[in-house]
Amino acid sequence: MKKNKRKERGTGQEMKGRDFYQMIKERQEAGGQTAGSREAGMSELTAATILDGPQAGGKFLLKGEREAQAFAESHAGTGVFMERLGGSPGLLVFGAGHVSMPIIKIGKMLGFSVTVLEDRPKFADQARRTGADRVLCEPFSRGLAQAELGPDTYAVIVTRGHRYDEDCLYGILSRERELGTACAYVGMMGSRRRTAMVRERMRELGIAEEEIRRLHAPIGLAIGAETPEEIAVSIFAQIIQVKNEKERTEGYPEELLEAILEGYDSGHDGKESGRRAVLATIISRQGSAPRSVGTKMLIREDGTTLGTIGGGCAESRVMQKALQMLRLPESPRFLVTGVDMTAQEAEEEGMVCGGRIQVMLEVTGD
Repeated sequence: MKKNKRKERGTGQEMKGRDFYQMIKERQEAGGQTAGSREAGMSELTAATILDGPQAGGKFLLKGEREAQAFAESHAGTGVFMERLGGSPGLLVFGAGHVSMPIIKIGKMLGFSVTVLEDRPKFADQARRTGADRVLCEPFSRGLAQAELGPDTYAVIVTRGHRYDEDCLYGILSRERELGTACAYVGMMGSRRRTAMVRERMRELGIAEEEIRRLHAPIGLAIGAETPEEIAVSIFAQIIQVKNEKERTEGYPEELLEAILEGYDSGHDGKESGRRAVLATIISRQGSAPRSVGTKMLIREDGTTLGTIGGGCAESRVMQKALQMLRLPESPRFLVTGVDMTAQEAEEEGMVCGGRIQVMLEVTGD
């Protein structure tokens, strides 16, 4: 939660109910295309909710860092919860040799959209059979020109020689500069001597030192990997480490969005009102609360839920407040509530974790 000091004219347009969630769904669907063809819109979005004052509960979608910053500055002295919404992660693999096959498989297992660039038809076919979402079989520079790079792109260079490594790396760094964005991760396989040579070549080509320092090379965490499968595991260990360092919330899972929109849509035939529910979102935490900021749970009027904000008595208290909001006519449609569990209370209630959380509750579906 942020408190802001200056007041300026706001940016962004307030969105009502269904429109807000529908737009997020559309952006996520656009971001869920393969890494080589998707638009970068979702990765640039920030969702903002006003927490207090006359606009409490107002929701906004902001595009880009500048718009988000301007919005924050425009709401002086007002509580605002802002969460950056990341798109679906895209894995861009340069080369389709023996190491690339387990990289493709693990990438798919972890939910990445996998695009492979390979200039040899036989190897490109192998990448297709292994399960890559998209395979571009043409020279690396031409294939890269078709790829949309962005903050949710993880580039892995595992070609058959350092000449190709140089071409791919220079192409990525040049495209980033051209697009005004940066990949979340760029890694390159090779020995320390070979990767040092490639770095030096980048300097000769005029690439800035700070861009060269972003390169993970030799690629992967140092776990003594030897086989292609072990190398792939070491690469993804490093990718996961980088990915989870980002200051982003879990956003709006697809199943959750579908359930929220279903609640609104159930009343569109005019025969019944929408299926109301309360969306609970953790907006701050202190201590050892079990779930992170941005974690969401949907509580329906019949007491069923989707998702969890940590379980135990803390979740039970939040559910009680949510059900009151749904069942009592005089209850507010928007509320911020706190759950304070000291270590002693947590122990008595059977909770492993103590700490404090603030939860935003908002009625959806009508």
